[in-house]
Amino acid sequence: MKLRKVTAASAVVLALAVSATACGSDKKDGGSSGDGKKIAIGIKYDQPGLGQKTPQGYSGFDVDVAKYVAKKLGYNEDQIEWKESKSADRETMLARGDVQFIAATYSITPEREKKVDFAGPYLLAHQDVLLRADDTSIKSAADLNSKKLCSVTGSTSAQNVKEKLAPQANLLKYPTYSACLNGLQNKAIDALTTDDSILAGYASQPQFKGKFKLGGLKMTNENYGIGVKKGSDLKAKINKALEEMVSDGSWEKAVKANFGPANYQYEQAPKIGDIKS
Repeated sequence: MKLRKVTAASAVVLALAVSATACGSDKKDGGSSGDGKKIAIGIKYDQPGLGQKTPQGYSGFDVDVAKYVAKKLGYNEDQIEWKESKSADRETMLARGDVQFIAATYSITPEREKKVDFAGPYLLAHQDVLLRADDTSIKSAADLNSKKLCSVTGSTSAQNVKEKLAPQANLLKYPTYSACLNGLQNKAIDALTTDDSILAGYASQPQFKGKFKLGGLKMTNENYGIGVKKGSDLKAKINKALEEMVSDGSWEKAVKANFGPANYQYEQAPKIGDIKS
């Protein structure tokens, strides 16, 4: 009798273990099969027009790119597990396997390529300035000299302008881009600087419609890529998906949908592997 009880208990334990293993496997990237498994993707949660978490879900150009790529890899939208990918955490998230890929205004640089692999680029952005719509005084980087230039705490964009392009700019540090936008609207500052894609995303918000414009200065090149773990075979698969997104018109449709209200003069889709210095 005791032997039968032990055997039954062991069977229950074994069944639970098998069940737990099966459930756990759903959390991992199962390649491109899409057979009920999940894929974890890193995006930004706080960048309107690019990657934003809202009560209605996730939206933005990076999100649209990630959805398209995931579909080509064999995953439906309800199989995507979105994870916030802050700039300082991206390499660590990929190395640990927290996500299978990251699409989060992730500029391809030689330093980053030592740690992760990049598919793409899928967007060529530039460092630019956001101005009030009626401001005609800033037409070049040199015009920023003696102007009040907004920098988000921790950002290098404004510092780059101050140190290299307009050393006489009055650099002011604000805690968030939203605070900078309010300061720009209230004339507490003259310009906000970061990637033009990010600026276009913020300027496209309904509450700012018609109030701001991009300067079009193109002060740097920012080649946005999709980050994957070093040595991952996903790189080639994602590159193929990105090429298809451009060829079938989905890329341009996503750009216009997310940046259109800001009249963003975007570059044409870059060729895979074409990194502009």
